[in-house]
Amino acid sequence: MDIRTDDLSDGKVISLMEEHLSDMYATSPPECVHALDLNSLKNPSVTFFSARENNEIAGCIAIKRLSTTAAEIKSMRTVHAYRGKRVASKLLSHLLAFARQKGYTSVSLETGTQAYFLPACKLYKKFGFKDCSPFSDYKENPNSQFMTLNL
Repeated sequence: MDIRTDDLSDGKVISLMEEHLSDMYATSPPECVHALDLNSLKNPSVTFFSARENNEIAGCIAIKRLSTTAAEIKSMRTVHAYRGKRVASKLLSHLLAFARQKGYTSVSLETGTQAYFLPACKLYKKFGFKDCSPFSDYKENPNSQFMTLNL
């Protein structure tokens, strides 16, 4: 599997991100959707990675710089055909290695509390993420859970 930074210009990556946003709005109240749109993912504070298998898009993940020592995971997504093939695990490993290389001492995330988000939560916990209080500009709400990992 080839994981690399991506400029979000490939139509298949764009479609995957549109599907991701659509699913976020279908599973969470609109005021609780914190997924980034394409323009926000192109912000210089965000590094976006795509995973490819035989030149086919398999998944994606992004990291957003919050400070010189802290970052946030955004937009982790696996293409349906690649689910169950450890794509998300490989993407998360890659992102955490990148975060360490950049000198971050913590990586945090916000995800939903609905059953839809349970597989991702299990993966984060497997990697050592722990529940935490809201960070950055987030506020406590029943549809969000927050996790962090000290690197």
